[in-house]
Amino acid sequence: MGARPQFPQFLLDDHEATPSAVGENPLRPADGALLDDYSRVVSSVADRVGPAVCLIEVAKEVGRNKDAMRAGHGSGFAISPDGLVLTNSHVVHGAKSITARFPDGRGIGARVLGDDPATDVALLRVEAQDVPVVPLGQSGALRVGQIAIAIGNPLGFQTTVTTGVVSALGRALPSATGRMIDDVIQTDAALNPGNSGGPLLDSRGEVIGVNTAIIPGAQGICFAVAIDLVRLVVGDLVRFGRVKRGFIGIAGADIRLPRRALSRLDLTEERAVHVLKVESGKAAAKAGLREGDVLLGLRGKDATGIAALARLLGSETIGVPCEARVLRGSQVLTLTLVPAESGG
Repeated sequence: MGARPQFPQFLLDDHEATPSAVGENPLRPADGALLDDYSRVVSSVADRVGPAVCLIEVAKEVGRNKDAMRAGHGSGFAISPDGLVLTNSHVVHGAKSITARFPDGRGIGARVLGDDPATDVALLRVEAQDVPVVPLGQSGALRVGQIAIAIGNPLGFQTTVTTGVVSALGRALPSATGRMIDDVIQTDAALNPGNSGGPLLDSRGEVIGVNTAIIPGAQGICFAVAIDLVRLVVGDLVRFGRVKRGFIGIAGADIRLPRRALSRLDLTEERAVHVLKVESGKAAAKAGLREGDVLLGLRGKDATGIAALARLLGSETIGVPCEARVLRGSQVLTLTLVPAESGG
């Protein structure tokens, strides 16, 4: 008779082996807890925000034939109980009829209060006094890698939720007018045709951007107009029905200055605007601004990014000489710009 096999002790114990006793992965409980927390965050945001996100149905003329209409759709979301709805300009621009369909089954007629193709933002009024709303957050403090949640109506499938992260900040995209939309968030939260105009949200369920564009054929490269810029646009749309803005003729991106540059040049703000393009014949070019310059401030105030610069170029600057502080190489210069009114 051969020797008795030497089995592990847990196989000789008088009880049934359990997963916790065999091949236990000490990381698995923590992984499960993280997944549960993530799921709870997304589900909570979807539950709270979903009722405020509507399907925007439009009818537009086909060419010059006023009798031939083309149907289209996108997304939108209510920002006030009395029926103010945000969406994309390209969803509703030129529409002859607009209907907002909410998840509670209501289809409500809507009209355009203001439309700004230069930022792809439009403000609608729906004829209702009790629509659910979604709170607006802030995009200035966003960090790459934080959670991003998109809710919309891709391909007509209402109240679809996708998730991802903030992939990049300070992107620039061309608008329908040809002017660059400077304050754009890149995300990998999946977007498809029909998501346009829907909200991009943070983990608190606050809007950080308005979904606006995808790159066909790309994987996970989607864009939203940052909510800080949208707030500025909405303010003018409510007051004037259009956006009155000063225009100096640059395209730029947010930049963070090195700390040693701050102390050496006696600067207080580490964020500024990197000038990527200067349009010939416009205010910036006439004043001597160059590609590669860093715009630090305007009118005695710090330009701590594209959204801040947009705030500084309000209607009161049009036709008025404005001093600009500019970092060029290792020198801080003062240039005088005279903004014109933007044509788009």
